[in-house]
Amino acid sequence: MYKSRISGLGHFLPPNVVSNNDLSKLMDTSDKWIQERTGIQNRRWVDPENIISSSQMGFRAALTAIESSGIDKSDIDHILFATISPDHYFPGNGVLVQDLLGLDTIGATDIRNACSGFIYALSVANAYIQTGQYENILVIGSELQSPVLDKSTNGRDLSVIFGDGAGAAIVSRGNNESEIFSTHLHSEGRNALELSMKGPSAIHWIDKQDPTKVSPEIFAPQMNGTVVFKNAVVRFEQVILEALNKNGMTPEDINCLIPHQANLRISQFIQKKLRLRDDQIFNNIQNYGNTTGASIPIALSEAFQNNKIRRGDIVCLAAFGAGFTWGSALLKF
Repeated sequence: MYKSRISGLGHFLPPNVVSNNDLSKLMDTSDKWIQERTGIQNRRWVDPENIISSSQMGFRAALTAIESSGIDKSDIDHILFATISPDHYFPGNGVLVQDLLGLDTIGATDIRNACSGFIYALSVANAYIQTGQYENILVIGSELQSPVLDKSTNGRDLSVIFGDGAGAAIVSRGNNESEIFSTHLHSEGRNALELSMKGPSAIHWIDKQDPTKVSPEIFAPQMNGTVVFKNAVVRFEQVILEALNKNGMTPEDINCLIPHQANLRISQFIQKKLRLRDDQIFNNIQNYGNTTGASIPIALSEAFQNNKIRRGDIVCLAAFGAGFTWGSALLKF
């Protein structure tokens, strides 16, 4: 069985910075209110007058990841695209990136696991490489969320949290210097509607609805914040320890934990529970908000770019999100 490794990273963020003070002009909120609850100071939203789609953002992140890996784009054998904000109801974004990259008729798979999407995609890539089916896989997490947010006071609990952006990784056949040790995936569908967006979908189709009877909330994200927080802090710790125990390690062995950037308070809680030093965890939600399936690859790419992680470091990735789904990956970077 072959080993797999992350050979290249890249990310793309829309240039349009939206501060907490900017949001206070749209809804009843304040910088203090947002920072106390989420830790977020700014986020990136695409310019509504010049929309760039999630596939296009993913494509731009992919170009950087390919360059970082040192491979030629023609060496890519498969594409895995994680998103809950695809350009179309169908087809998926993977085939759109295949076309944008001008690649031959390689396969493309789309994954819809929200905040856990990149971990799920990384797990699939790892399995493909280990079995010898492929040698280089492009894994993308990309989200365009700002257009569907309710930017009124009614929707502020969620609209202040989410941002747009994309991250990408090249997963390649490994060597003795870097390796994905293991990945761990879980779900609990009984909590599916605690964090969801019901429409548009086949059972909540827009032109089938009577606007006098259908709540507009169906077409915007909804979250039971208390339930999500209570589950997140438990599942994050469990799945991180699962990865460490599988590989005979402890939290002290981690050079860098990169959690999904859901809420700075969750990350700080997990850091305290695992007794990690500040230099053992990387957070960037302060600058970009929660970019859902893109948050881990963006953070991973930025951490590498800024020398927060280096080749040979033990890195743990962990995510929790809608589904509920959660997962982790432990690797030697």
